[in-house]
Amino acid sequence: MSLIPSFFGGRRSNVFDPLSLDLWDPLEGLFSPSSPASETSAFAAARIDWKETPEAHIFKADLPGMKKEEVKVEVEDGRVLQISGERSKEKEEKNDKWHRIERSSGKFLRRFRLPENAKMDEVKAGMENGVLTVTVPKIEAKKPEVKAIDISG
Repeated sequence: MSLIPSFFGGRRSNVFDPLSLDLWDPLEGLFSPSSPASETSAFAAARIDWKETPEAHIFKADLPGMKKEEVKVEVEDGRVLQISGERSKEKEEKNDKWHRIERSSGKFLRRFRLPENAKMDEVKAGMENGVLTVTVPKIEAKKPEVKAIDISG
């Protein structure tokens, strides 16, 4: 295993490369593509960053190759942000010979419980170059009112 993190998905293509992370998987090929085990990996494949700025909570999801019509952004149960979608499987032709299938297909679903300061009625989402950005504005924090008191005497 490498001590240097991979910035390109965590899998290597060369077994003899000591800096890569490709490990032999004894269960590979054991499950059919429609089995629950392969669908679970598709759920985990949706990687999402969540950062908080003074003005908003910002979520960024890498969804390469997906169209905005294939992705849903919903607010449920008050303060739960749900991001879901489905990547369709590529059509297989009878004459095609596949050597390797690494891109995931299937459904993904991620949920995030947002803090009390989130303005759930002002959520905005946009998608550009395969990156979904969801912005949830924050309620302005009330600044404590300071009142000067005269000291008598």
